[in-house]
Amino acid sequence: MAQVSEYDEQFSPLEQRFEHWRKRTGIVLAPLAFALVYIFCDGLTPQGRTLAAILAGTAMLWVSELIPLPASALLGAALCVILGVAEAKTVLAYFGDPIIFVFLGGFMLARAMSVHQLDRRIALYFLSIPIIGSTRAGMLAGLGIVTAFLSMWVSNTATTAMMLPIGLGMLRAIHRLRVERNEASGEMNPHAWPFATAMMLMIAYGASIGGIGTPVGSPPNLIAIGLIKKSVGVDVTFFQWMLLCVPLLIAMGIVLFGLLYVLHPDRRGPKSSVSGAEVLSYIRNERAQVGPWNAGQINTLIAFAIAVTLWILPGILALPGLKEVEWASNLAAWFKAHMPESIVAVMAAILLFFLPTDLREGRFTLTWHEAQKIDWGTILLFGGGLALGSLMFDTGVAEALGKSLTGQLGAQSLWALTAISIVLGIILSETTSNTASANMVIPVVIGISQTTGIDPLPPALGACLGASYGFMLPVSTPPNAIVYGSGLVPLSRMLRAGIIFDVLGFFIIFVGLRLLYPIIFAHT
Repeated sequence: MAQVSEYDEQFSPLEQRFEHWRKRTGIVLAPLAFALVYIFCDGLTPQGRTLAAILAGTAMLWVSELIPLPASALLGAALCVILGVAEAKTVLAYFGDPIIFVFLGGFMLARAMSVHQLDRRIALYFLSIPIIGSTRAGMLAGLGIVTAFLSMWVSNTATTAMMLPIGLGMLRAIHRLRVERNEASGEMNPHAWPFATAMMLMIAYGASIGGIGTPVGSPPNLIAIGLIKKSVGVDVTFFQWMLLCVPLLIAMGIVLFGLLYVLHPDRRGPKSSVSGAEVLSYIRNERAQVGPWNAGQINTLIAFAIAVTLWILPGILALPGLKEVEWASNLAAWFKAHMPESIVAVMAAILLFFLPTDLREGRFTLTWHEAQKIDWGTILLFGGGLALGSLMFDTGVAEALGKSLTGQLGAQSLWALTAISIVLGIILSETTSNTASANMVIPVVIGISQTTGIDPLPPALGACLGASYGFMLPVSTPPNAIVYGSGLVPLSRMLRAGIIFDVLGFFIIFVGLRLLYPIIFAHT
């Protein structure tokens, strides 16, 4: 969810007042939640009782965003030590978990792509393909494909911030032609030109759904993988994740395109190919400004390709038919022991500091000055969330909460619990960050699963994917806030599209898990 201080100017006065009071409620709700849970949860061990209170207070801080989310996660971890839930070395060890280093390496690769404009080059290359840039449907679909693809590897927020000016430029090129033909006024009006709203929403929603495609695409993905490994003992590989989520991403993308195209018809715009030619001309001019390939872009692409290859290769070697071959089995075992995903991420990032861009002047692909600008807050938030989530299992809180919720929700079957998990993830993601939502929901659904003897993977994966949704409000995600600030997305249209896509997304996730999970995780 957006840190509203960054986007205040993009919200209406009513929304700003709501955000003001939402934050202020945390002053009262966080200590109140802590006290009430500590008083009434007397059936737990002393450590479990204290941890439950800490979790309740931290959850209120996450929902209200009284203080920054990473600071809330650090506070929760610190209170676990101060109040005797666990020792410092136990709690702080989670901040050095191998999954943390997948974040670290992935963020540095994304930073190098941004510094050398490799991500912009990729985006403009695809958008300059005639079949994409020459029709309105092609523009909408092409913008979504490029945004989603980049968001699989670069943060949703960074992808949106980069794609927004490209999308606005395409719209301006079309609008100039409309003005020349006296089909529009001098100002782009989303009420008179719904296609502009569709393009903006495609960027925001495309960035959010693109993040589910790879483990490094969005923080909830690695949170789910980390908690599943810690509490269930199952290692979800990079390749398994993509086998499951890329088909879901494709289905979501097709549905999103159809939804936006139907909800925002462009009846007034010109239909001739001249419009497409003008847009293509704009995109090619922008592409020319990026210039020829340079050493930084080539080096970053090399490091990126190496990382992706090594992340995916062990999964390919473990496919039926290959894993029975001795050399493939031995190679897969070697990768698992010596080149796990965390080490691949770190080595790919380190490679950026070795690959030169100018040997005479001693310049390399990535400097530490640039590398330290990565999103350290998300790393700290993940570490704190992993610590709190794992301690829930160690202290018995997850089991007790699972027994309590099982009775109330009546979820006694695998797919009923999976459906409830997806709904919880989606609902929470509308009011708080997707990372905080994942930290809150995933440990709970794993606890419920273990209590009832249900396979915890589908509910945990469902909660994770649901937490990546958040399409209704400008404050639900940073991508929503960024495109809302363009002035081309009326709040009513974001609400309408967001509600419908939330509902459709639930069915896509549920049906996708039900069909693909038994195939991909058959031998887990």
